Amino acid sequence: MLFYQPVKLSDREWVEPIFRSSGFMGSEYTFSNLYNWSKAYTFALAKFDGFVVVKNGKDDAAYLYPAGSGDFRAVIEAMKEDAASLGKPLRLTGVTGEKKAALEREFPDRFRFTPVRDNYDYLYRVDRLTTLAGKKLHGKRNHINRFLENNPDWRYERITPENIGAVSEMSAEWCKINKCSQDGSLKREACAVKSGLEHFFELELTGGVLWAGGRIVGFSYGSPVSESVFDVQVEKAFYDVQGAYPMINQQFVTNELQSFEYVNREDDLGAEGLRKAKLSYYPDLLLEKWIAEEA
Repeated sequence: MLFYQPVKLSDREWVEPIFRSSGFMGSEYTFSNLYNWSKAYTFALAKFDGFVVVKNGKDDAAYLYPAGSGDFRAVIEAMKEDAASLGKPLRLTGVTGEKKAALEREFPDRFRFTPVRDNYDYLYRVDRLTTLAGKKLHGKRNHINRFLENNPDWRYERITPENIGAVSEMSAEWCKINKCSQDGSLKREACAVKSGLEHFFELELTGGVLWAGGRIVGFSYGSPVSESVFDVQVEKAFYDVQGAYPMINQQFVTNELQSFEYVNREDDLGAEGLRKAKLSYYPDLLLEKWIAEEA
């Protein structure tokens, strides 16, 4: 039987090592994402013999594909029993091609698989996002050059206890300009960003700040998924500052992420503008994801 509890900061001590050792590349497998979005999606946690089990909502039989090591069949069966207690079939999210193959191998003909394009993660090689070399990224270099020309006093710095208050103020201003309170998706995101900034150092997040004209015009932060993949969870910049978005993107990768092979810039949630922006960087890997539902 699985015993669930709300996600707490103290859970990081046992959850994060399991997530990072799993070798998974998906953005779902960072404790900071799980914690910061837990109020919006009512995530609940359970331990099961070396596995982390995450359920979305008290009465919803939707579960994140389990991370951990041990008896894989046993943890799936426990999750099936839990779903059955709610009168629903087991439904697994975050199922990549590798995980899909494992389910088909262990439970042949027991699951139906539905691809969810809106949830595909965009992964890029760190060296490409650093140099922006090649014809395909010529436009990004042009935007950065315009930023440099227009903002000779610009500077980049890491997020620290000394500047995080200013970062929070910039985030609030961004939300005011973009009317976060009037958009359900932006409102949920704003709540997650606020949580991330409030617990930034407890979660051991890594972040960067872009200054120009004596104010913050962009910031970004995230945390590792594994030794080779870093998940960029938040990136904000003022749209009226030409080149601020590509500039904070490049500067954050250049200054903070050189020890990683890939940057995961998460999904696009089906938003046309966001999809266009992520595709414009030409991902090296589009991490496909399915929903697996018990047949």
